[in-house]
Amino acid sequence: MIEATLGQRQKKLRNEAREFAKAIPRQLILDMDADKVRYPRQFLEEASRKKLLGLRFPREYGGRGMKWEDEVIALEEIGALPLSLGCLYSLVSICGEAFRLFGSEEQKRRYLQPTIEAKLCCAEALTEPRGGSDFFGATTVARKKGGNYFLTGQKRFVVGAEGADYFLVYAKTNPEAPSRESLSLFVVEKDRGVEVKHLYGLMGTRGGGAGRILFRDVKVPAENIIGREGQGGEIFYRMMIPERMTTAAGILGMARSAIEIAARYSDKRKAFGSKIRDFQAVSFKVADSITKLDAASSLVHSAAITVDQGLDSRLARRLVSEAKKFSTEVTWQIVNDAMQIMGGIGYTNVYPIERMLRDARLAMIWTGTNEVMNLIIQHEYYRQVLTPSTESRDVEVDAISADEVEEKVYE
Repeated sequence: MIEATLGQRQKKLRNEAREFAKAIPRQLILDMDADKVRYPRQFLEEASRKKLLGLRFPREYGGRGMKWEDEVIALEEIGALPLSLGCLYSLVSICGEAFRLFGSEEQKRRYLQPTIEAKLCCAEALTEPRGGSDFFGATTVARKKGGNYFLTGQKRFVVGAEGADYFLVYAKTNPEAPSRESLSLFVVEKDRGVEVKHLYGLMGTRGGGAGRILFRDVKVPAENIIGREGQGGEIFYRMMIPERMTTAAGILGMARSAIEIAARYSDKRKAFGSKIRDFQAVSFKVADSITKLDAASSLVHSAAITVDQGLDSRLARRLVSEAKKFSTEVTWQIVNDAMQIMGGIGYTNVYPIERMLRDARLAMIWTGTNEVMNLIIQHEYYRQVLTPSTESRDVEVDAISADEVEEKVYE
């Protein structure tokens, strides 16, 4: 976030998160990218010891009772680490939101509190092999028998599948109901028979244990439903706030790191007798990058404040989607430009830019593709702009021939 916008409490939080990120062992990062470490549980345990997990959740469950405008500051600092660590860090905020808004007191004590304490690790199971962005096309089924449900189906691209103790799983409880009322959300503990069938070989974002999980009549007690049966669609829409806010804020840390590396390099590297920063082809890329970064940061911060205020859920939905889309695309551009500034050496593993490029690509896909973000943004904007309003000036009439209505042909 832009320094001048932060209060003293937020600066303190930023410094705590920054110190935590600085202390993460370099070797862990290297081992994760080499697929030698598949799930760094110790990372979450250390974050918990520093009281940096679940910042927005009530103190009684181990959180700090903060707001989104605070959490995004910590997320940006954690974002200086590889994206896989940022994803695992964010899962506590994402999964925890379901318990905070819809969970019973018993579920909060049994799952939310130990997750914030890193005694339990969580994962969210959304995507299916034939589903992709078609969330409501889920085919995983939960059939009720007595006091239990039996889950059958599979989920893929589950970040944390390798190390999670439990999963939040959306499953069809009433396939005949309207799509938004057909799903329910379950807490499914891994040791109930969840099979981790495949761990993916990823281009980037390695070491987070992303895999495909399988349910073969997995027995889940009825009390493990979050909310009520058929409420999965409603919960899903609310969960998209933390899904996309964590991505939007966290990816900024990567963008900031990339441009800082490139800018420092440009101040040292010489060509044709001058530092390359003296060439506009280089310095203008730096100027464009930092402008984009500040713009993305401002949008993320505005979205966070809008969500915190809770006054207009539709506006919040649009701004969060804009923030996710804009931050991830800007980061992709900034990392690419950082590599271009550095030339051939940026394409090697002498610098982490090549790893950032691999990591950044996922951010435009996960937690909803940016094409899905566009669908949401345009839908909410059209709804707003087509709603009659007398609050703003009607600039359409500010034309010489505006009253020539016969010239305004629409069909």
